[in-house]
Amino acid sequence: MKLYPNLILDALRNVRYPGTGKDIVEMGIVSDDIRIDGMKVSFSMLFDKPNDPFIKSVVKAAETAILTYVSPDVLIKDNIEILTKEQVKAEPPRMLPDVKNIIAISSGKGGVGKSTVAVNIAVTLARKGYKVGLLDADIFGPSLPKMFGEEDARPMLEAVNGKELITPVNKYGVKMLSIGFFVNKDDAIVWRGAMAGNALKQLIGEGNWGELDYFLIDFPPGTSDIHLTLVQTLGITGAVVVSTPQDVALADARKGINMFTNEKVNIPILGLVENMSWFTPAELPENKYYIFGKDGAKKLAEEMNVPLLGQIPIVQSIREGGDEGKPVALNENSITGMAFDTLVDNFITSVDKRNAELEPTKKVDISKK
Repeated sequence: MKLYPNLILDALRNVRYPGTGKDIVEMGIVSDDIRIDGMKVSFSMLFDKPNDPFIKSVVKAAETAILTYVSPDVLIKDNIEILTKEQVKAEPPRMLPDVKNIIAISSGKGGVGKSTVAVNIAVTLARKGYKVGLLDADIFGPSLPKMFGEEDARPMLEAVNGKELITPVNKYGVKMLSIGFFVNKDDAIVWRGAMAGNALKQLIGEGNWGELDYFLIDFPPGTSDIHLTLVQTLGITGAVVVSTPQDVALADARKGINMFTNEKVNIPILGLVENMSWFTPAELPENKYYIFGKDGAKKLAEEMNVPLLGQIPIVQSIREGGDEGKPVALNENSITGMAFDTLVDNFITSVDKRNAELEPTKKVDISKK
């Protein structure tokens, strides 16, 4: 049996608070942080006072309701945390409140074409009519300015509601910011991790992003404190992991997947992208040469039980497009344009599925807390 938050909430609606006769979900006693790990369920309950005389009886009734109305196999005993209003501090305003989906584009190692994939996903989404933002989070190796042909761009400040915000560079319908816009392109960036993290927070929090359907973050390769800064700062919808079919790249991709899915980070994997899947010479269009191995990322996706969003071949035009600032996805009728089109369709489906899974918890009214 697979558990969902809405099943737990429906069961808890059968529990009445003795002082009012109302159910504990309606009263806002049940928090919206229902956590499910297999058959283990945990969440918090919020009471007005620490000495509320009904705490023990309500907790016991909640445990019984879940075991009765959901399943007797649910592990719930001692997994309900009791909080009071004095203990719960007001949450700070959420960064990027007008952004619907925040997506991490990541890779376990460098050189697999992660930024190329991120750029072409962004361009394809914009071509399909979505409002798209793209953040270059690779502080030490920013590449987006060149890949968009905007190396000389210098974002300006503008006054918005009494605050000065950075205006993102807008190209091909994509709003983007990168530390590369603020430094000399030939200078090495030698910063400690804290400085890099603060710079990213500034680009995110002080960028005039406006309303976006998708905010893509081109993460630096590997796993680092920059990754932790971003996942702790933003409510990330999910992550896309890019790899080549090569065993060395796949080993690092597996580590990247584990980083996002471990219990401290807990960000779902929306899918894998296999880049450089095969090479087809122009003069032999029916031939495929698997230079880095065949279906490596496809097999990893099956092993890790995550979707394979797409396989992108090695094509000279992809490299040329990145170097010339003209992403190949601009040409929707080309072979590579169609490959990214399919990839993005699968990506949108995966994001929608993720949001549908969260929808039951979004409908719970917790304003009375």
